[in-house]
Amino acid sequence: MFRTPTTLPSEIEVALKVALDCAFAVHRELGPGFKEKIYETAMCLEMESRGIRFESEKPIVVRYREWTIPGQRLDLLVEGKVVVEIKAVRSLKPLHRRQVVSYLKAAGLRAALVLNFNTSYLKHGIRRVVL
Repeated sequence: MFRTPTTLPSEIEVALKVALDCAFAVHRELGPGFKEKIYETAMCLEMESRGIRFESEKPIVVRYREWTIPGQRLDLLVEGKVVVEIKAVRSLKPLHRRQVVSYLKAAGLRAALVLNFNTSYLKHGIRRVVL
């Protein structure tokens, strides 16, 4: 079935681009092979050095009926608009996309990047998720 591409506001597109620019810089410097936390910290340092607004380990609340369940965290939230989920795995799986879709819904956001740093070329480890 053909699906019309979702158009995002320009500020979200800009946040996606700056997050990707930082990810490419980190991957160029570190390459594959480290734990996810190393890449998350490097991403924070890169964004900080560029003056990009971000939150690391941002807590979100999951709603279940009339209750709220705390305890979920986003790896990175860039410019208050884009979730960045950092992975260092052999390959991205459908589960990783589903996880990020759940995060977007819980946080009330529309766009995310799943970045797998455990690749020779980062471009092969990028998944853009848009609601």
